[in-house]
Amino acid sequence: MQPPPPPPPGPVRSGPPETTRTARQHAPITATGLIVKVILLGLVAGIAIWAAFPLIAAKLWVGLAVLVVTTIGLGYLYLTRRHIPAKYLVPGTIFLIAFQVFPVLYTASTAFTNFGDGHRGSKDDAIVAIGSSSVKQVPGSAEYTLAIATTGDPATGPLVFLVTDPSTGTVSAGDTDGLRPLDAADVTVTPAGKVTAAQGYTVLNFGQASVRSQEITDLVVPTPGGALRSTGLSRAYEGKAIRAYDRSCDCITDSETGRTWTADGTVGAFVAADGERLAQGWQVGVGLKNFARVLTDPNISGPFFGTLLWNFAFAIGSTGFTFGLGMAIALALHSPRMRGTNIYRVFLILPYAMPSFAMLLVWRDMFNTDFGLINNLFGLGVDWFGEAWSARVAVLLVQLWLGYPYMFLVATGALQAIPRELTEATSVDGASPWQSFRAVTLPLLLVALSPLLIASFAFNFNNINAIWFTTEGGPFAPDNPTNGATDLLITYTYRLAFGAQGAEFGLAAAVSIFIFAIVATVSAISFRRTRQQEEVYS
Repeated sequence: MQPPPPPPPGPVRSGPPETTRTARQHAPITATGLIVKVILLGLVAGIAIWAAFPLIAAKLWVGLAVLVVTTIGLGYLYLTRRHIPAKYLVPGTIFLIAFQVFPVLYTASTAFTNFGDGHRGSKDDAIVAIGSSSVKQVPGSAEYTLAIATTGDPATGPLVFLVTDPSTGTVSAGDTDGLRPLDAADVTVTPAGKVTAAQGYTVLNFGQASVRSQEITDLVVPTPGGALRSTGLSRAYEGKAIRAYDRSCDCITDSETGRTWTADGTVGAFVAADGERLAQGWQVGVGLKNFARVLTDPNISGPFFGTLLWNFAFAIGSTGFTFGLGMAIALALHSPRMRGTNIYRVFLILPYAMPSFAMLLVWRDMFNTDFGLINNLFGLGVDWFGEAWSARVAVLLVQLWLGYPYMFLVATGALQAIPRELTEATSVDGASPWQSFRAVTLPLLLVALSPLLIASFAFNFNNINAIWFTTEGGPFAPDNPTNGATDLLITYTYRLAFGAQGAEFGLAAAVSIFIFAIVATVSAISFRRTRQQEEVYS
């Protein structure tokens, strides 16, 4: 019996395969990998330090603690060789929380407040604003030489008053946070006391200041004795506030008329005995009041439910029509008898390659009553955007043109995945092309494309561009200028939040939650039916 051959030369590996695999997983990283890791962790640490200072200044200790714990956790995770799966999962989780979970939670919390114009800050901020806005020039008011400056772009930067005290020659910079004295070495002052240059500020010339004259007039600089306001573009005065807060009664008193407004914590405003509210209020929690307004206030609930019906019609119509046209074209080009399909496909997907917002603006002009291509081409005189139903038809036609290429592409891919043997078998059994399509092709298409159709429905349900760039929500009824015939809930919400009548972010957030609940419910039901279809045809 021959002895076994000797083992081949080389290192002997012992131990189970798991040990070898672990050794490979824990192999030392390269110099390049180490440099990249150090740079990324240094960037994370720098961002954390940068974010810590505002949190400390605002005394947001909970947020600071979360920031510190997160930064330490990231450093521990990526400086050790353990927890390999977490190294890949943690970044995605952080971005999910930062860009998805946190905005949703913030929106939800805003829905339970009165946050909006006149209710943005605290009660103390409202008291200061009320006093500052009531400042009047009285006999003996101190006057100053004024120069207008900014801390940024002359056309858009925050305005600053550079004032010179005629009695002392002291130069101060003032904004909504108050006055701050400036070092004499940092400013250049004319013999008349006007500041012509100041370190850290851009002094506006007469033309630049004239363009922003209304902002200059509205700017109020709080001072210990009242507030500073401008008189023209070269003089300012320190006036006296005629409305002051009285802590004993928790009210605002007008020294000229004797009228009082008492603080009402339930609405976040100072309210007089006859129900009059001062414009400046503060942010408070209002519970379910915003949701109740949406459902019960006739001025809101009427437009809301009418808009909701059209919103469903728009989303279903946009998705259904584009799917129908895209599928029909895909079926036509899928036929083996069709020639030149590649050329057709290039032309058919052109709308998909164009920027949608630009095409929406083009289509808006094409539907113009007087010089639009649609009316001129067909010899019509339709006021497309002047009537409710014609405007709705117009936006659906625009959506059909913009959306069918996407459905054509996905339907083409799904059709190529369906074995031809199935349709050939139905033909052998004597089925007509329509029967073959209805019994085999369409069900298999729906199984493959249902998730995409659900996603398309959700997208179109909140498709603000399709409405805003074409009709802007119109046409509007004479008695309701805030809600138009083609408004979706999202455009209606946008108008509530940023409309000319004043922003109501709390109410808009409540409407957003309704939108989220509606889309989530429809999507959940649709996905459930999709799974049932998959079980039938699997």
